[in-house]
Amino acid sequence: MHYLYILYSAEKNGYYIGSTSDVASRLRRHLSIHKGFTGQVKDWVVVYVEEFASKSEAMHRERSIKAWKSSKMIADLIAKKDV
Repeated sequence: MHYLYILYSAEKNGYYIGSTSDVASRLRRHLSIHKGFTGQVKDWVVVYVEEFASKSEAMHRERSIKAWKSSKMIADLIAKKDV
């Protein structure tokens, strides 16, 4: 299985969208010390996950959400999962 995931940082007041085969392991890497975008803060939490049968499907969904370029649309997507 592969997953699309969305992280949220209260400190950055922003989202990070990615895909992986292991969400927990990937979150640990985001929280580690590194120079990338998510390495700037250490309060990332997983707020949304979708499961896919293939890596290509997960990556396609990741690209489509990133193309939105809208925090409001992402927040709406996250809110809908709780309904």
